[in-house]
Amino acid sequence: MSGTAGAVWGRAEQQDFRSRVRGTLLGVAVGDALGAPVDGLALDAIQEAHGTEGLTDLAPAHGRRGAVTHLTQLTLFSVDGLIRAQVRRDTGAWHPPTDLHRAYRRWAATQRDWGPDLRRKDDGWLAHEEWLYARRDATRALLLGLGDETMGTPQAPKNPGERGPEAAARSAPFGLLVGWEPQLVTQLAVECAAQTHGHPAAGLAAGAYAVVVHGLARGESLDAAVQRALALLAPRPGHEPVVDALQHALGAVRQGLPGPARVTGLIGEGTAEDLVAAAVYCALVGEDIRHGLRLAVNHDGPSAATGALTGGLLGALHGETALPPAWLAELEGRPTILELADDFAMEMTQGPALHGPAGSSPGWLARYPRA
Repeated sequence: MSGTAGAVWGRAEQQDFRSRVRGTLLGVAVGDALGAPVDGLALDAIQEAHGTEGLTDLAPAHGRRGAVTHLTQLTLFSVDGLIRAQVRRDTGAWHPPTDLHRAYRRWAATQRDWGPDLRRKDDGWLAHEEWLYARRDATRALLLGLGDETMGTPQAPKNPGERGPEAAARSAPFGLLVGWEPQLVTQLAVECAAQTHGHPAAGLAAGAYAVVVHGLARGESLDAAVQRALALLAPRPGHEPVVDALQHALGAVRQGLPGPARVTGLIGEGTAEDLVAAAVYCALVGEDIRHGLRLAVNHDGPSAATGALTGGLLGALHGETALPPAWLAELEGRPTILELADDFAMEMTQGPALHGPAGSSPGWLARYPRA
C-alpha cells in the first residue's frame, strides 16, 4: 500500500491505519501529560510527592490534570506540515522539510503571540486552535532554532551542539508515512531535526525513532522494527552512539525485572539517543500500555519526553483502543488531536479525492492551504 502513489486502500486497511494514527498521536500526548507533572524531578522527589510506586495516574501540571507540553504541540504541527506537503505536491513544489519548517514556524508564533491571528488565512485551521497558544516549557534550542526564517539543514544545522530529545519527540508522525520507503522516512526526520537540534546524534535518534514507528504502523513487531532501524542506521556516519544506545536497551530487556533504576541507567545524560532507547525499553517490557508509560515517567530524567516517546511507540503498536480511557478522558486537546489524526489518515489514504487533477475540495484547501 502506498500513501504517496495513490494506491487503492481497502476499507479494513484504512480503518487499521486510522486507528494506528490516532493511537500514535494520542499516545504521544498521554505519555507527555503523564510525565509533565514530574518532569525533571529526581526519583526520590517523585516518590516523596506520589508514594513509593511513584506517579501512577495523571496529576496536575500547568494548572490542570492531563495538560500536555510543547512536545505534543510540536508533534501536532509535524502532522500539519506533512498534510500541507502532500497538498502542495499538486503544484509541483515538493520539498517536505520546507513545509515542516513552515509548520514549526507557525508553532513558534503560538509561543510569542497572545492568540490566533484570524487575518492570516494561510495559517490553516490548526494554528487557529486557541489552546495551542499556551507556553509549555519550550526549550531554548527550539525557540532559537525556529526564531527566524533561516531553515537549519544537516549541512548547516541550527544549534550544532544541541543533543536533547525534543526533535526526536516530535518525529512520530514521520513514521506514519506508511507508503514511503523506510530510508526516506529516516532521512526526512534527520533533515527536520537539524532545524533545531544540530548534533548528528540528535538527528539520527529522530530518524531511528521515526523508522521504528514506521515499522509499527505497517504492522511489524516492536523488536522487528528496532532491528530494521539498526540496519538502516549502520551505514550512516556518526551512527555509533544511537546504535549503541538501542542495543543497550535491547540487552536490558533480558536483565531481570524492569524498574526505575534500569530506566534511569538507560537515560544517562538525557540525550536524544538515550531517551529513544529508554522509550524502546519501556515499550518492550511494559505488561500493558499503562505499565509501560508509568515506567517511562518514574526515573531521574526528563519524564515528559520519555513518556511522549514511549506513548508514540505503544500507540502505533496497539492502536487507539488500547490506550487507557480514563487518561484519554482528561487529556488536554483531545478533540483537536483526533480531528488532526483523522485528517492525516484521510489525506494519506484518499488524498487524490481531496485535491488533484479532477478537482479540489475547497473545504480541504481552507484547512490546509497550499501557500
